Amino acid sequence: MSTTDRPIDRQIQELRAELAPSPEELPTLVTEFTTGRGRIGTLGVLAAQQRRIITSDRRSLLLLATRCADEPLGTWFAGLADGESAALRTLPALAAACGPAANGEPLAGCQAYPSYLAWLALNGRPGPVAAALVANFTAWGGYCASLAGALRRFHGFGEDACAFFDFFAQPAAELERAAAEALGPVGLTGPDLAAAREYGRLLQSYEAQFWTTLA
Repeated sequence: MSTTDRPIDRQIQELRAELAPSPEELPTLVTEFTTGRGRIGTLGVLAAQQRRIITSDRRSLLLLATRCADEPLGTWFAGLADGESAALRTLPALAAACGPAANGEPLAGCQAYPSYLAWLALNGRPGPVAAALVANFTAWGGYCASLAGALRRFHGFGEDACAFFDFFAQPAAELERAAAEALGPVGLTGPDLAAAREYGRLLQSYEAQFWTTLA
């Protein structure tokens, strides 16, 4: 059986398609930058918010890893936590390129996503959480790719300043494949798939709130 024939792969693909925002839902902030109208100071705020978000998300992912430490999914969550650590190291260069953040204090609309992920780390079922996370990666990665391109084109940002967005703009196919392997070929049960949809919809809503708050 090829990977594309496995139930888990079909389930993740269907979740990704179901949760994908429409082109009309492109965040205003991303649109502004891709058309050359973005304000660099706003990205200073983004960097300040992301420092808090990534620190929180890393701990949440490590907690999820401990909840299934003896299963392949534990290794997958731990790998995501390592990725958050790598992303955190790219933030100082972005912040320096953007100048002082207009507001370094936590913004409720930006911090809703990590707060929900922390709730999931305590209360969510790890399998559905993994499926929901991986299904949302593509949209976030696309936004980051658009911002990286716009910053190079309109603002002359170099590699270091764009490294944060470049990191998340990498194709999510490998993470998706690894998640499918960790979840197992049989796929999610009906209740777990329903939970993944619920988690995914809320994660997507909180991510949209992040962009709206910055805009």
